[in-house]
Amino acid sequence: MSPTDRTFPATHLPPATRVPPADPGPAADRVSPAVRVPPAAPRTPVSPGTPIDRVPPADARGPLRVAIVTESFLPQVNGVTNSVCRVADLLAARGHEALVLAPGPGPSSYAGFPVVRLPSVPLPFYRDFSVGLPARRVMTAAIRAFSPDVLHLASPALLGSAAVETARRWALPTVAVFQTDLPGFAGRYRLPGEDALWTLLRRTHAAVDRTLAPSSATLEALSARGFPRLDMWRRGVDTQRFSPEHRDEELRRRLAPGGETIVGYVGRLAKDKRVRLLEHVSRLRGIRLVVVGNGPERARLRRRLPDAVFTGQLTGGDLSRLYASMDVFVHTGADETFCQAVQEALASGVPVVAPASGGPLDLVLPERNGLLYAPDSVRELRVAVGRLAHNRQVRERMARGARPSVEHRTWEAVGEQLLDHYRAVIASSPELAAREAGVGGAPTGLR
Repeated sequence: MSPTDRTFPATHLPPATRVPPADPGPAADRVSPAVRVPPAAPRTPVSPGTPIDRVPPADARGPLRVAIVTESFLPQVNGVTNSVCRVADLLAARGHEALVLAPGPGPSSYAGFPVVRLPSVPLPFYRDFSVGLPARRVMTAAIRAFSPDVLHLASPALLGSAAVETARRWALPTVAVFQTDLPGFAGRYRLPGEDALWTLLRRTHAAVDRTLAPSSATLEALSARGFPRLDMWRRGVDTQRFSPEHRDEELRRRLAPGGETIVGYVGRLAKDKRVRLLEHVSRLRGIRLVVVGNGPERARLRRRLPDAVFTGQLTGGDLSRLYASMDVFVHTGADETFCQAVQEALASGVPVVAPASGGPLDLVLPERNGLLYAPDSVRELRVAVGRLAHNRQVRERMARGARPSVEHRTWEAVGEQLLDHYRAVIASSPELAAREAGVGGAPTGLR
């Protein structure tokens, strides 16, 4: 049996995330009957131009009501979805209330919170990825019924832009999380409108109270493009789920029966991730390349990497064991605003080879927990992977430095930072008061 024919345990979403039947009626401007938005405590009716009651609870550290508008959610699995799930988990664990508005069919609840599904269309060149379409009546009705203290925009694009209009109309404090490099994504697919995308994103983020960037490189890039009111909010990592303790020697024997060094990649198999560069890595002697994930490039990659093991998408314990059973983790995408896969590999005690651009610059410490290579240099990529794969002493030294470099970045720690960001924009300020006075036109007080 060839390596590519090996099968691995199927993984499934938990029962709470089962996808309901598709809505047979028109998708736009309608909420599924199964979705019920939990009402807020009785409040005085509001009219346009009057801020929704957003006075914090008497206890300044008390429970919050957070409406999350996300451009991607389950059943799609990607960085945006994962971050939103972890934020919802955090809010549930801390006793807060949340509402999620997300595109396309999918679960109607998560972590005990309702999920309002909005219409979407798949990208023609990437059918597994859907783009949300703003259904303003549904969005406005759901947000008003929930009456949040703060609006959280997850990687805002079309849905986020529509949500900003609602936030401005009702003077809702708003936090936007910049996570997806949409202009870079468009450039990788040679799509027109890269400059227009930057204009849309800058306009959207200029209308919120705070934009959170996940890495120093992203923060600097947004600042250079004139994005106002920037702050840092890095991603957390589950240090119990991703740990060297999950290393599985039986799995290693199945992956590399000849005792080869296991070099792994985890992520979407898509053009923007440049996974094709692994072809150069696969030619190194004595390695077994393992590719985890799905995407439109999978069939092509299997043809170009005939000796690699393709596991498909893995989650839960299967993913934990595979990470920890690698010897070297390699990432190829050069447009990452953070790169959670790199952080998960490090938490698993695996040294990393990644491009010297974007999010990995904050995560990979050369000669301590991995190596960086010039993003467009195939030679540097190959040399870096070869050095770790062929020099066990160097590899083990960097493996020892991997987990300590990220183990302090737990979701609990970064979650508390996010709550602080929420409370900061909720708190009264001259800027917010000026913005409220300007409702109905362009917001004032923006700097």
